[in-house]
Amino acid sequence: MASASSVSSAPASSAPSAPPFRQRPWVRWALPLLLLVVLVVAPLVLSEGVNETLARIGVFAVAVLGLNVVMGYTGQVSLGQIFFLGVGAYVTAYGVQNDWNIVGVFALACLIPAVAGLLVALAAARLGGLAIAMVTIALPIVGVPLAKRLSEFTGGSQGLSARFAETPEWTGLYDDQWQLYVVLVIGGLVFVLTRALVRGKYGRAFAIVRGNENVASSMGISPYRYKVLAFTIASLIGGVSGFLYMLVIQYTSPETMSFGHSIELLAAMVIGGAGSIVGSLLGGAYYVLIPELTNQVDPNLTSLLQGAILLVVLFLLPGGLASLPRALTRGRRRTRVGRGPAATPSTPSSTTGSATAEPAPTERQGHA
Repeated sequence: MASASSVSSAPASSAPSAPPFRQRPWVRWALPLLLLVVLVVAPLVLSEGVNETLARIGVFAVAVLGLNVVMGYTGQVSLGQIFFLGVGAYVTAYGVQNDWNIVGVFALACLIPAVAGLLVALAAARLGGLAIAMVTIALPIVGVPLAKRLSEFTGGSQGLSARFAETPEWTGLYDDQWQLYVVLVIGGLVFVLTRALVRGKYGRAFAIVRGNENVASSMGISPYRYKVLAFTIASLIGGVSGFLYMLVIQYTSPETMSFGHSIELLAAMVIGGAGSIVGSLLGGAYYVLIPELTNQVDPNLTSLLQGAILLVVLFLLPGGLASLPRALTRGRRRTRVGRGPAATPSTPSSTTGSATAEPAPTERQGHA
């Protein structure tokens, strides 16, 4: 009887187990499809204020993404990303005011910051550490007075306003819904392309350069070339965020590219998670939502509260908010490992039980 039960239980134990939930084939297309449905439906059911807030989060999430390309994935120190956002915003405002084709305006808003970033990178990429940081610091510091002096193109200290996001009549949408859809489409495309970039051969090259430039050179990877490429791509993405900024905010001034905003953008990237696509989204949410929350608590303590939040996040989650799932997973593993030794005392009892149970057949044989 014992042998029969053991044989019958063998096939059940050797049966293949079901794949994990994340590895099931239908999950790979069901989750993106569900996300797409949510993004399509959400602007239609949310209030006007929520749509405007989400649109602003999308704008600065794109800006943080550009900063992540140059800092999180390539390891360069850049404190001038806000400058390229401001350039893209000014190009957009100037083109709209002069009735240029909006597609051409978008192309110029991407191209001009990219060219400016390329010129800066060609001069600064050979530097490293604090040297390149000082070069990028100069961008917003020089950009603010330059925007004030070029009043013919920038409107001087008063800035420029431009409204070009009127909803087409055939859509039947409100302005806030239309703006959010445009941000979702353009911003989503930028995120998809950037994700493909950092997960491909260029992303692997960026990671090697970030890790050790000498190792990269020995592998035939030019650190200078890939630094220039990363900085140029980040500048282009900054131009895209500038275009979206004018789409949503509809006004820009020299203060848009101030050094204080550059530091806030850097803090948003660190809190969201450096070298993370999801971290860029979380960083955009931090950039928009946290100042509003701290102002509601006490406008006089806004800077203090933001600094405290930054310190708390860095102490608890050095990898930013994007590392929270990994931190929770490690905590569960440690809990399981901690419980493991407590279960070992039951092993001798089971062994003892099996040892004491073995004489039973002998006794029955003796009676027989």
